[in-house]
Amino acid sequence: MLDGVLILWFVLTAGSLAFVVVDAVTNTPVSWVQKLAWVLVVFYTGPVGLFVYLLACRSPGPGMHDAFTKAHWKQSVNSEMHCLAGDATGIVLAAIVVSFFELPNGWDVTIEYLAAFAVGLLVFQALMMRSMYDGNYGLAVRKTFFAETVSMNMVMVGMIPAMVILMHYIPEARKPTEPAFWWAMGMAAIAGGLTAYPINSWMVRKHLKHGCMTLPEPGTDPSEASHGSAMTQAQGVATAAVAAVDGPPADSSEPTPHMDRGDHRAETGRTETGMRHAATGGMAMGGMAMGGMAMGGMEMGDQDAAMGGMEMGGMAMGGMEMGGMEMGGMEMGDQDAAMGGMEMGELDRGVATAMVLATFALMLIAAWATSTWVAPIRFS
Repeated sequence: MLDGVLILWFVLTAGSLAFVVVDAVTNTPVSWVQKLAWVLVVFYTGPVGLFVYLLACRSPGPGMHDAFTKAHWKQSVNSEMHCLAGDATGIVLAAIVVSFFELPNGWDVTIEYLAAFAVGLLVFQALMMRSMYDGNYGLAVRKTFFAETVSMNMVMVGMIPAMVILMHYIPEARKPTEPAFWWAMGMAAIAGGLTAYPINSWMVRKHLKHGCMTLPEPGTDPSEASHGSAMTQAQGVATAAVAAVDGPPADSSEPTPHMDRGDHRAETGRTETGMRHAATGGMAMGGMAMGGMAMGGMEMGDQDAAMGGMEMGGMAMGGMEMGGMEMGGMEMGDQDAAMGGMEMGELDRGVATAMVLATFALMLIAAWATSTWVAPIRFS
């Protein structure tokens, strides 16, 4: 019976993969990393991945993709695909390598975790977000570290039990040369996608991760690439407060991340000594001192405020690098910075550290419960 299931699965997967490859290349206007993520996810998850792609990403027609993906849950799914594709790919590559050494499954899982983290962070997070940091890949790695860590841990909450259980009861699933291996990895990726969705949804809502990054389509107005936002990001960068006020270049052709706008409204033209208020298209930068900050890569003094990550002792914690500034409530003298409708000081060092530890704990609990009650995880 399993053989019949596998044959049907791979036939459906082949058709699903062919459709997504063609559609991603010819129809859906997203960045190449986003396309690669969807292709890999569908490669692992077959018709399930295709179904989600049709619901959350595929463009229904010319000029309609941006509006189609506006819903928060679609933004979250597209954001999660980077993590899921990277993690699953890292795990598969590591599983192929360790299969030659016949290690205990505990070591298998550990090596696969490290490989998943490396591929997810270095390729599908940092490489995707590099343009947001003026092409500075090292900075992008630091700034996406937090988001990748908590997201990947939650992917592993689903993947570890699924892999261990399936490989315990289907021994041939441990061998990459067997069709059962690829089916088991697909099932594990589906489980990981389900367990990681809530944390990705939360991070997108808090603007700690980007949503779906839509490219302007030929023949459309690039200024409409962000659901009517007054600011589109030339060269994929949140340029500066001045750019937020003055608007984007007309020839912008790089991805623009969606952002939940809440109830923020555009405010322009208010200038005070040492500060400018700008809230455009859901980007509130009210009361932000401009004399010593660079937002999205534009230097305005000696301090850098980089949206998309919060540096905390060398760890990118998903909000804003403030040098020596106090992050609790985002106090900069008497000024506040709220970017993209996000209170940048909401996630301080303590909260970020607690979230990392909590997701690690959930992953370990899932592994322990699986080892104790279903299939043992051994290191010797």
